[in-house]
Amino acid sequence: MNGVRLAISWLTVLPVRGPDAVDRAAAGRAILLAPLVGALLGAGAAGLLWALTGAGASAALAGLLVVGALALITRGMHLDGLADTLDGLGSYGPPERARQIMKSGGAGPFGVAGLAFVIGIQAFSFASLADSGRWFAAALAVVTGRVAVILACRGVPAAPGTGFGVLVAGTQSAAVAVMWPVTTAGLAVFAVPGRPWLGPLAVTLGLAASTVLVRHCARRFGGLSGDVLGAAIETTVALTAAVLSLTIQPG
Repeated sequence: MNGVRLAISWLTVLPVRGPDAVDRAAAGRAILLAPLVGALLGAGAAGLLWALTGAGASAALAGLLVVGALALITRGMHLDGLADTLDGLGSYGPPERARQIMKSGGAGPFGVAGLAFVIGIQAFSFASLADSGRWFAAALAVVTGRVAVILACRGVPAAPGTGFGVLVAGTQSAAVAVMWPVTTAGLAVFAVPGRPWLGPLAVTLGLAASTVLVRHCARRFGGLSGDVLGAAIETTVALTAAVLSLTIQPG
């Protein structure tokens, strides 16, 4: 239960208190359960999207409000991590300088532009999913973002001076790094009625893109940090939702 409590306390603002002492073993268990927390968040996001459109809100407004609700329930920390990561990547300095910029607390031009872009993609994609009644697909995109955390915490060292990175980097086994993506891709078969291939494709592309991003950040910053995990979550949700919203037909 400590792993469950810690995962919820780390990934949401729900009134659940984690254990008083957290070591790498406890952190690893919490990361392992991140997709389950994603399922909770995804169900809430899909339910809110359905309720808003059912109450007469436009799909565009509903999509934007759902993105805002997800930001609120996650303390905005993943969006903050995305902004810090993009500012660090755009600094063109050595790893030490990039990490310093990421810790500065402000948002630079790269971060602001990246936030606008990713939030826009998520909002418009959720709106499209609402228009087509793909409620499960909306939830799936949120879950896939948390599966990206599993992959990020496998085979990447912690960046120097990052307390959270030291706790979670390298905590996930190869079996877990296969199990969660395969399970998610399997469930994704049901995400888009009439196009069972589109869901697994969306999950695969989202996770592949986040893996490339995390590996690049690890080289650029000297390892994994909490900010990079936030960036991985938000970009994965955006790309997965965008692909799930497509209306293309199989050849």
